[in-house]
Amino acid sequence: MDEPVRIEEMQLGDIDQVLVIERRSYPTPWSRRAFVSELTENAYAHYLVARMGQRVVGYIGMWYVIDEGHITNVAVHPDARGKGVGRQLMRAEMDLARMQGGVRVTLEVRVTNTVAQNLYTSLGFQKVGIRRGYYTDNGEDAYIMVWGEMPGEGRH
Repeated sequence: MDEPVRIEEMQLGDIDQVLVIERRSYPTPWSRRAFVSELTENAYAHYLVARMGQRVVGYIGMWYVIDEGHITNVAVHPDARGKGVGRQLMRAEMDLARMQGGVRVTLEVRVTNTVAQNLYTSLGFQKVGIRRGYYTDNGEDAYIMVWGEMPGEGRH
């Protein structure tokens, strides 16, 4: 039986395990330096990991600015996919944005990544636009997805 998943703040000591997931998940993975910079230099960044025992099985990053969260990256180790880890990570960041007064969370997703799109849609995200040629590895387009108030709606 699988161990329960715990969602915790990402620490510098988690980066080795995060990089394994990053490399297994993305054709152009972030570098160690990028993660170190996010954790130590970016005041807007908030990163979480999902643990099963001592093993990091997923992670998520969000930049939170004014009243909006922007998901920078989210990935789950291939061995842990399909077990709700990505959903738990997304909900944790969405909850954080809401608790800080956020009115929306945005992200980009490859137009071919229907698994991720289905997860985001099930969490209440809506496709609101497209970024042409967004992914530098192959020029693939990205959907822009938003959860919460749509840009320009404002509070009434």
